[in-house]
Amino acid sequence: MNAATLTLRDVSVYRASEDGVRRPVISGLSLRIPAGQRCMLVGPNGAGKTSLLLALVGALPFSGEISLGETALCAKSLQAIRRRVGFVFANPDEQLFCETVSDEIAFGPRQLDLPQAEVEQRVQHALNDVALPHHAHKNPHQLSLGEQRRVAVAAALAMHPEVILFDEPTANLDPVARHTILRVLAHAQATVIMASHDLQAALALGATVALLNDGRLLACGDGRTLLADDRLLIEAGLALPDH
Repeated sequence: MNAATLTLRDVSVYRASEDGVRRPVISGLSLRIPAGQRCMLVGPNGAGKTSLLLALVGALPFSGEISLGETALCAKSLQAIRRRVGFVFANPDEQLFCETVSDEIAFGPRQLDLPQAEVEQRVQHALNDVALPHHAHKNPHQLSLGEQRRVAVAAALAMHPEVILFDEPTANLDPVARHTILRVLAHAQATVIMASHDLQAALALGATVALLNDGRLLACGDGRTLLADDRLLIEAGLALPDH
């Protein structure tokens, strides 16, 4: 896998509201995430974190410029960029659809018309990466939430992406599953972007933190510095003001 730099210039992301009118959920955001960096999007519910991730793979309309390396995301480049970017949903049920774990992980590489031997090698390596080497022939829908999320991560890793997007990767996991996911996030040979409420994970990974609230980027920088700034956390809706 080769990591890639992701650049956003004056990006606004749009969703249709209940009245059918398209309104921005992210407004005028500019951000550069260097190749190989871990970046966590942090903010309260409704801040626009998931919407931003979806826009990065062209799943929501946006204005401004999103570039992966030297390639700008547009209709013409969309399929090529989606081959270079992995996406792991918060809910594994939105991602898992095959009858066995191995088929789930092999599905993406098979679409690349790789030799069968390489597909099998990628599957085994991905299973080892997420500590599920003996689950290849199990039904993913009969696994625990933590195991299902690890299968979804393995499916993304098997594509050898340059960027991997994670939506709430550690939410509702037991300590062992959380530790495994954090280890994968730390060692993935890709640019890693996470939307999460797990502030301790940002600190454990030494991640850059982008603080979002109400569709705006409030600050971006070293996680330990930003998450120690009470004023910023209050502005981001992540801490209560003293009374």
